[in-house]
Amino acid sequence: MELGERIARMIAPTLNDMGFDLVRVRITGNRRPTLQVMAEPLDGTPMTVDHCAEISRAVSALLDVEDPIDRAYTLEVSSPGLDRPLTRHDDFERFAGFEAKLETRRPIDGRRRFKGWLRGCAADGRVCLDTDDGTEARIDFDDILKAKLVLNDHLLAAARAAAGSSQATDHTDS
Repeated sequence: MELGERIARMIAPTLNDMGFDLVRVRITGNRRPTLQVMAEPLDGTPMTVDHCAEISRAVSALLDVEDPIDRAYTLEVSSPGLDRPLTRHDDFERFAGFEAKLETRRPIDGRRRFKGWLRGCAADGRVCLDTDDGTEARIDFDDILKAKLVLNDHLLAAARAAAGSSQATDHTDS
C-alpha cells in the first residue's frame, strides 16, 4: 500500500469524528517532503483557517504516534477550493452538471485527457462525461489518474449561490 494511502486510512476516521471529510492525501517532494491533507466540513459549510489549524493539530498528533514518514516533512492542511480535485465516486455524482478535466492512466479511445460536463456515474460505476468534442466518454473510475473541476462562470455562480444560501440561514439571536 502506498504511503499516502496508508496515511489517509490512518487519519480519515479521526477527521470524520471531528466533522470533516478527507478529500485527498498527497505527498510531494523528496528531500523534505510535503504532506498535503485536503479536507472539508461534513456539513457543507465553508472551510476556515481555524478548521485547518484544528485538523493540523489532530493529524500531527496521530502522525507523531504512528510515525509513518521516516524523515522530516512539512504538513499542509487545506480545503479543496472551487476547482477541487475529484477523488471519490461521490464527487462525480455530487458535481454532475459541472465542467471537469480528467486524465487517465492509460489511453481510452486513443486519448488520455478529457474535458467536458460531468454526468455522474453509470450503473456500472463508470464516470460519464459529455466531452467538448460532442461525444460521451465513459471511464472506469480506476482508470482515472486525476480529475478536477474547471473554474468557470458556471462554477463561480454556483459557489456564490451556495454562499448566499448558507449566509441566509446562518443567523444568531441577539
